[in-house]
Amino acid sequence: MKIKTKLRLGVGLLFGLIILLSIVGVKYINELKTDTENILTANYKSLSYSRNMLEELEETTFSKIRFEKNLTLQRHNITEVGEKEATDELADDYTNFKKHGNDSIALSRIRSSIYKIMEMNMFAIKRKSNLATKAATEATFWITLTGTMCFLIAFTLLINLPSSIANPIRELTVSIKEIAAQKYNKRVHFESHSEFGELASSFNVMAKKLQEYSNSSLAQLMMEKKRIETLINNMHDPVIGLDEDLKIIFANEGALAITGLKQEDIIGVDAHEVAIKNDLIRLLVKEIKEDSSNIKQKPFKIYANDKESYFEKEILDIEIIPTGETEKIHIGNVIILRNVTEYKELDFAKTNFIATVSHEFKTPIASIKMSLQLLDNQTIGELNNEQHYLITSIHEDVNRLLKITGELLNMTQVESGNIQLAVVPSDPNEIVSYALEATKIQAEQKNIHIQFDPIISPKLVQADMEKTAWVITNLISNAIRFSYDNAKIEVKVSEQIEQIEFLVKDYGQGIPPQYLLRIFDRYFKVPGTEKSGTGLGLAISKEFIEVQNGTIAVHSEYGKGTEFKILLQGC
Repeated sequence: MKIKTKLRLGVGLLFGLIILLSIVGVKYINELKTDTENILTANYKSLSYSRNMLEELEETTFSKIRFEKNLTLQRHNITEVGEKEATDELADDYTNFKKHGNDSIALSRIRSSIYKIMEMNMFAIKRKSNLATKAATEATFWITLTGTMCFLIAFTLLINLPSSIANPIRELTVSIKEIAAQKYNKRVHFESHSEFGELASSFNVMAKKLQEYSNSSLAQLMMEKKRIETLINNMHDPVIGLDEDLKIIFANEGALAITGLKQEDIIGVDAHEVAIKNDLIRLLVKEIKEDSSNIKQKPFKIYANDKESYFEKEILDIEIIPTGETEKIHIGNVIILRNVTEYKELDFAKTNFIATVSHEFKTPIASIKMSLQLLDNQTIGELNNEQHYLITSIHEDVNRLLKITGELLNMTQVESGNIQLAVVPSDPNEIVSYALEATKIQAEQKNIHIQFDPIISPKLVQADMEKTAWVITNLISNAIRFSYDNAKIEVKVSEQIEQIEFLVKDYGQGIPPQYLLRIFDRYFKVPGTEKSGTGLGLAISKEFIEVQNGTIAVHSEYGKGTEFKILLQGC
C-alpha cells in the first residue's frame, strides 16, 4: 500500500470517528437540555406561584392584588394533565372567599387547592427528572462506547502508522550515514509496492555507482594530490598549511629554508610543539591565536639567503561549506610569507635620497631667504613697487620651499623609524596657543576668526610639545586654507576619560565621503581642490600622533565643514 493511501485512510478514519462522536454527543446533550428546560420553565414556575400564594395567605395584611397576580400567572402556565381543573377549582375557592369575607372554611379549601397544584408539579418534576436521568445514563453509555471505539482505533493507528513510516526513514538515515563514511557496500531493502521501495531501489543504485567511482578514482586522487604538492613546493614564497587543530599539514621548500626545519620533523606535528624550538613558527602561531587579521601587518626581518631579508606575512582562514550543509566550518589556515627585500631596499634608497636632497636644499634656501631680508632692508636702499612685489613673491616661494623640505625631512624620519620624541607632561593650552600664534597672520589675511576654548582643569598631557604643536598648526592651517573668507574656526581642548582631546573644526566645504578613508594617505589630495600642498601634512600628523600612543580621526559632512579630533594620554 502506498504511503499516501495509508495516511489518507488513517486520517480519514479518525476524522469520521470524530464526526460520529460529535453527533452522538450533540444528540444526547440536546435531549438533556430539553428535559432540563421543561423542568425549569414550567413546573418550577408553578411551584413558585403556588408558594407565593400560600405566603400571601399567611400574611396578616392579605393583599388581593398580589394573590390575584400569582393566580393569573398560574392560569397561563398550565402544562400538566389535570392542572387546569385544579387551577379552576382554586379560582372558584378564591371567589367564594371574597364573597364570604374571612371564612376559615374557604381559606382551608384555597390552601388545599394550592397544595394539590404543588403536588401535581412536584410529581411532574420527579417524573421528568427520572426521564432526564435515564437519558443521561443512555447518553453516557453511547458516548463511552463511541469514545472507546475511537480510542482503540486511534491507538492502533498511533502505534502502527508512525512506525510504518519512521522505521524505513530511520533505516535509510543509518544507511546514508554509512555511505557518508565511505562504506559504499551498504544496501537497504523495503517493500517494493510503496514509495520507500522506490527510494530503496534508487539508493542502492547510487551506492553501487559510488562504490564503482571510489574504486576507479583512487589513483586519480593520488595524482591530483601529487600535483598540488608539486605546485606548492615550486612556489617562490614560503607557504605553510595548518589544519583546524594547528597541526602542520604541509610546508614548501621555501618555508623549510627560512625556518631551518626538515619536512619529516614538522609534517603532522602540532605547531605549538614546533614553536617551542623555532622562533618564526612561534611568531606565526601566536598571530593566528590572537586573530590579527584586522591588524595592519608590517614587514619583518628574517635571516634568509645568507642575508637579512624582509617578509610580509598573510594568514588566510580556510573555510568550506560541506556538501549538503549551509553553515561554513573552519578547516585550517594557510600562512604565506612574501619576500619584499628588494622593494624594502629600494624604499630605503628612496628615503635616504629624499633626506639627502631635502637637507641639501635647506642651506641654499636659507641663504636665499637671508638675501631677501637684506634686500628688503630700507638701510640698503629704497625699492620701487615692482621690486617690492617681486621680493614678496620670491619670499612666499622660499617659505613654501622651506615647508616642503621640512615635510620631506619629517617623512624620512617617519619612514626610517628614527622619530626622536621628548614625551613629557605638557600644558595642552600652551600647545594650542603656540599653534594659534603660528597661524595668526594666515588667518588675518582671510579675516577668519579662530575661537579657542581652553581646558578649564589644570590637567596635563603626555606629549612631545614640539611635534604635537606642529600637528595642530598643520590642522589649523588646513582649516584656514579651506574655509571661506570671514568664516569661523573652532579650536577646543577638553578632558576625556584619562585622555586630553584636541578639536579643530571649520565650516568650509568639507570632504566628500568617498575620500574620507584616504585623507591620511601620503601624497593624497582631494581631487578638484585648487589649494596648494604636498599631500604629506596629514600623513605626517597621523604618524606623529600614533607614535605618541594617541589617535587622530576626521569627521566631515560635505558642504558643512570638517572636524579633526586628537586624543592623547593625560597625566
